Amino acid sequence: MPWKRTDPMSQRREFISFAMQPGANVRRLCRQFEISPKTGYKWIARFLEAGIAGLEERSRRPKQSPNQTAREIEQLVLEARDEVPEWGARKIRRVLLNRPNKKIVIPATSTINDILKRNNRISEEESAKRVPHVRFERDHPNELWQMDFKGHIGIAVGRCHPLMAIDDYSRYLLGVFPCENERADTVQSCLTRLFRKYGLPDRMLMDNGSTWGSRREHTIVTVWLLRLDVGLSHGRPRHPQTQGKCERVNRTFLTECLKSRSFGSLSECEVSFERWRHRYNTVRPHEALGMNVPASRYRSSWREFPEELPPIEYGPGSTVRKVGAGGWLWYANRRYRVGKAFRGYPVALVPAEDEDGIMIVYFCRYRIAQIDLRGHNK
Repeated sequence: MPWKRTDPMSQRREFISFAMQPGANVRRLCRQFEISPKTGYKWIARFLEAGIAGLEERSRRPKQSPNQTAREIEQLVLEARDEVPEWGARKIRRVLLNRPNKKIVIPATSTINDILKRNNRISEEESAKRVPHVRFERDHPNELWQMDFKGHIGIAVGRCHPLMAIDDYSRYLLGVFPCENERADTVQSCLTRLFRKYGLPDRMLMDNGSTWGSRREHTIVTVWLLRLDVGLSHGRPRHPQTQGKCERVNRTFLTECLKSRSFGSLSECEVSFERWRHRYNTVRPHEALGMNVPASRYRSSWREFPEELPPIEYGPGSTVRKVGAGGWLWYANRRYRVGKAFRGYPVALVPAEDEDGIMIVYFCRYRIAQIDLRGHNK
């Protein structure tokens, strides 16, 4: 079975980065990447034999000369900088160190920085902007995914709405989708692709846009996530720093992939986005990761995506009500609103432990509202 993406080399590298991890389940990875086990084991064997070079189509990769002069080393530095002008000396040095079959001595970061300055590739003003940041992250892969739309960009016909998902712990960019709109069904389709490939996260963080709703108002997408037992978090309104990693990758995406580029179609966007995603995950060093790449820290989730959702069941002691039209439910001859996204679903009402007259409303195992039997629901 062939690779199905538009950039087979990127997919092979991503597959290998997971297959080489301790305890990797190769057959499960093959299912996630939609290739046959025969194909998967073939590329593993080639990688073990020749490293990354073994993933190239054979006879296409030229042999590298083991002899490099100082001028040639400087040229390698400048080529790396010109390929991605936003990369500084530290990233360039790590990229050169990571390249296989290069029998050269990579100069120190300070030397690379001098090369960039000497060749007018970097300015003192730009260097002054690079200051360290205080960072926060989860403890393990898939504890939290962040997801966000990167506005929209114009293409020859219509618009493209890039949708990004990133793992909080590893900064692994799970997907960059060129969507034609920001509707719920589009988002759900993209998430389904990610869940089938990487498994389910424990929790997802998004902003308060119309697709995601908010802490008080759910949407079709967030209700679907709760049914999958994926917890939800929403950023504080007008505080984009809550989704700092998404905001950071959005800026990198703008400067490294979109800047000075034009696209004729969504298909062209998909090819370009996927190539950049591969570079971001497996080539671009990240200072927050000790100059390692995200692929070195990411692992697929052990929670597999269920193709059929399980029935919704509640334990004894719960009062179950079905949410009606408009998102209302009836209890004790009164009507209370829990949200239109839940209409048609059963919810459970449980008395609050610390306050009389208050009922907590649960959907699956998640609290979605509370109702005050003495007054208005909250």
